[in-house]
Amino acid sequence: MAFFQPDTALPLISYKARRAMAPYIYLAPTILLLAILMLFPIITVIRYSLLDNVIMNKHPVFVGLQNYKSVLANETFRISVGNTLYFTIMSVIFHLLIGLSFALLLNSKLINSKIRSLLRVFYIMPWVFTATIVAIIWRLLLNPVGVINYILTTLNITSSNIEWLASANTALHAVTFINIWAGYPFYMVSLLAGLQGVPGELYEASIIDGANEFQKFWYITIPHLVPIIISIAMLDFIWTMQVFPLIWMTTGGGPIRATEMLSTFTYKLAFSTYKFSLASASAVIILLLSMSVALFYVRHQKARE
Repeated sequence: MAFFQPDTALPLISYKARRAMAPYIYLAPTILLLAILMLFPIITVIRYSLLDNVIMNKHPVFVGLQNYKSVLANETFRISVGNTLYFTIMSVIFHLLIGLSFALLLNSKLINSKIRSLLRVFYIMPWVFTATIVAIIWRLLLNPVGVINYILTTLNITSSNIEWLASANTALHAVTFINIWAGYPFYMVSLLAGLQGVPGELYEASIIDGANEFQKFWYITIPHLVPIIISIAMLDFIWTMQVFPLIWMTTGGGPIRATEMLSTFTYKLAFSTYKFSLASASAVIILLLSMSVALFYVRHQKARE
């Protein structure tokens, strides 16, 4: 190509320099697009967080970190942090336990291949629904006169209908359960692929050495799955911490802030009370929390490489 001819194009730049620049020239459109769609909005939000109430105030003034202090001192913010941590940690733990259990089941040779295929379709079904559909399904199921309460009262497990999503005692556990149900297929598929990549010779050698099923699982299966588990757990932590549609369409952060998350708290600051600068400060705090986990994820990936 003429671009790489040392005696025709760009005579003042060496041939090696042009070769080194070529990949960046090809990547320039993508980098520019990412800068417009991601970097510019982030910089704008950070700028808003350092000003007086923007948008509502025609001439906002610089207030420094005052918005961050106000957000951190807000009682609802502290409640939303606790709810978000509970929601996220419980979701990640049970995503892993359920996903690993189903992956082991689908990888087992004790089950007929046709049955395994049917189970694979059945288990992955929650993953094909959007957050909106998931929220609608479970609002109907957990309705005081819905299917769940009907089954529980019929079996005499409860004596009366339970307000699953409208009671402060059960709402957070209910939305956490819904998120666990909707998210475990991601773990199941990832771990099933990892299980199918474990060399069979290792299991055969362990049988010769007299290892039982638990020892094979603990000393062969788990070590091979640890890199996958760490990667998907960190990604899941980042995604779950930012969940908004599921919470908003089931409880809206209520009742009495029982399911208030960082995402719903920030949304309400911006579009319910029109405190856009405080909402920007809250969004930056969420960004920093996510970036801390993302940084750990990137370091882990580099260590694996």
